[in-house]
Order: sequence, then structure tokens, then C-alpha cells
Amino acid sequence: MTSVVVPDHPWLLPGALTPAARVIRRTPRDWLVDTAAFLFSLSWVLISFGDSVSPDPEFALNAGPSWLNEVDLVAGVGLTAALWLRRRWPVGLAVASLPLAIFSVTSAVALVIILCTVVVHRPLPVAGALAAFNLLSVPIYTMIRPDPALPFLPSAILTVVLIGAVLAWALFVRARRQLVLSLRDRADRAEAEQQLRVAQARQLERTRIAREMHDVLAHRISLLSLHAGALEFRPDAPADEVARAAGVIRASAHAALQDLREVIGVLRAETGDGETATPERPQPTLADVPALVAESRAAGMRVGVEDLVVEPGTVPAAVARSAYRIVQEGLTNARKHAPGALVSVGLAGGPGEGLAVEIRNPWPVGEGSTIPGAGTGLVGVAERVSLAGGRLEHGRDARGDFRLAAWLPWPVA
Repeated sequence: MTSVVVPDHPWLLPGALTPAARVIRRTPRDWLVDTAAFLFSLSWVLISFGDSVSPDPEFALNAGPSWLNEVDLVAGVGLTAALWLRRRWPVGLAVASLPLAIFSVTSAVALVIILCTVVVHRPLPVAGALAAFNLLSVPIYTMIRPDPALPFLPSAILTVVLIGAVLAWALFVRARRQLVLSLRDRADRAEAEQQLRVAQARQLERTRIAREMHDVLAHRISLLSLHAGALEFRPDAPADEVARAAGVIRASAHAALQDLREVIGVLRAETGDGETATPERPQPTLADVPALVAESRAAGMRVGVEDLVVEPGTVPAAVARSAYRIVQEGLTNARKHAPGALVSVGLAGGPGEGLAVEIRNPWPVGEGSTIPGAGTGLVGVAERVSLAGGRLEHGRDARGDFRLAAWLPWPVA
């Protein structure tokens, strides 16, 4: 499930841009805009009608039949009140008000606001048709309502220019909102894809751990079968041999259960069937860490190692593999993100107290290496440590260095 990023000030956004809005509702910003539009249109109705009763009108409201002024006043007030419905039914309101574009002066502001709403929120063919009708009605309007100060042609051209400028602004707002929605959609898809990659990396790591554990479990169970068979065919064996075989069976069963606990719920991926199966190479252990460090040094890295592990030969195989993988991931990250930096590798612990692994390097100050990465290496390490019952920490510490530290359980043999 993708997370929704909540803006710092959602009340400043239009309702159409509110994240994860199932039903578009007016935001405080929308209420402010609608109130301003209503007051502006109502002011124009009162000003233009007051001009009609003046002895020297400026808007030609007294041109035409005498009853046209009262009809125009009613139309202007009604259309201004209908502005509160323009967000819900912009096209219907625009179509219903088309006749007013021919003769109404008081409805001019409300008509332009409704037309802008259609251009911003509705498909361009619909908005283009309504805009074309309004522009074509300009000559008829100019003939019915001639301007007392301008001739016919300049008055019509001025009206067309004003309407065109408002429509251009509405198109700009429409393009900007579509850009914001497009960027948000791309961000949501990128986040969903990243989560999918993380889930795939986690599943791949689980599968790889299952393949590694197969050899360990097979070894434990084979020991159980061998010693149990010896007891079955040698019932007259000396008591000390029977006790020794029983102890081996008990220890092997306990170790097998510990290994099995790590892979419960993990599906084992097959690399092939029958003779076409691809055998896996021996898995690395804690004893292979010096070779890993030497390989990194040969590649040009500066690596310092502090090995304080007590009785390293008794480290469980699963814990040793996990420690090796953690060191490997830490060196890889340092090589990619902090090339040339001194990397410190620390190993400490013993039976009963656990195995601590720490890789530390200075925080990169440049742009780092150009080696590409999938960004899922630490996800796999975290999954491995979690399955082993350990703890993992990574990030910038108080000293300003990048630190990758893990603790793995190391039971007493």
C-alpha cells in the first residue's frame, strides 16, 4: 500500500488537488475563491444596474427596450447566486446561461467565471465549444448593447480580447494542475515500484537462505539417521557407546531444530530438476572474512580489521554465513558510496554472548562512485538478521560516520 504524502498546508490547495480525495469537497481555499467570485459578480450587478438609472450611462445598460433593464437585473442576480453550483455542474450552468451572453450586462462577470470553470475542469472539446459560442455572440451583444463611447468594431474587438485573455489564463491554470497531477501520479507509481522491489528482494533473500539451510539440515538429519541406525543394529553395544550416540542424536536434533526455525515459512526455489540441477558452491563462513578483506584490499580499498571473536571455530554455520554476508554488504556499500575512505571492520563475541559485527566508514563528502545499485542490499541483510533472531542498525552515528552494525545470537554448544 502506498503512503499518502500530506502537504504542509492542505487548506491552500484546491479540492481537485487534495491527495487521496474520494469525493472532491471545497477546501478553505475553495471557499475563499468562491466567496470572492460571488461578491465580485454581485458588486458588478449592483454597479451596472445603478449605471442604468444614471443620466449618463457608461455600460449601455439603458439601450434597447425599457423592460430589458429589469430582466437583465433578475438574470444577473440569479446567475450570481448560481455561482455556488459552478463546481458541481459547470457545463450545465454554462449551457443554461448561453442566452444571457447575447444581451445581459449584469451577467458578464458571472458568465466569464463559469466559462473559466469549464475550461479548467472539463475536457477541452466541451470548453472550446462553449468558448466559441461566447466569442461568436459578441457581435450580437454589441448590436443589442452598443457602447456609447466606442464604435461597433473597436467595442467588439475589445470584448473579444478581454474574453480571450481570461480564457488564456484559465488554460494556464488547467495546464499547471494537470502537471501537478501528473507529477503526483509518477511519484505514487515510483513509490509503488520501490515497494515492489523491496518485497521482491526480501523474497529472494528468504529463498536464498532456504537454499543455504538445506545443506545444513541434510547434514544434521544424516547424522541422526546414522547414529539411530547404529543403535538399532547394535542393541548389545556397551553403555558408554549408547550414551555417546544418544548425545550426538540429541545435539544434532537440537541443532536441526535451531536451523529449521530460521527457515520456517520460506519457500525453497529450485535451480533445476534432476540432472539439470545447478549445484551451489560451498557457502562462505566466518573463516572466509580474511579472504574477503584481502580481495577488497587488492581492489584498492583501505580496510582495517579487528577480530576479537572467542572460539571462532564454534560459531554456528548459519551465524557465520550471516556475519560474512553482513561484512560483504558493508564493504560493498563503502566501495560504492565512499570510495577511498578507510573502512573499519570489527568482529567480537563468543558463545553465549552473541556475535557482533560492525562496519564503519566516514560519511562521503563528494558525489561518491558511479557504481549503480538497486538499493535493496540492506533490505536483504535486515531480512537475514531478522530470521536469525538478531538485531541490525545502520545509518549515520554521532561521530558522523556511516555505521552498519549487527548482533547475531551465538548459543553455547
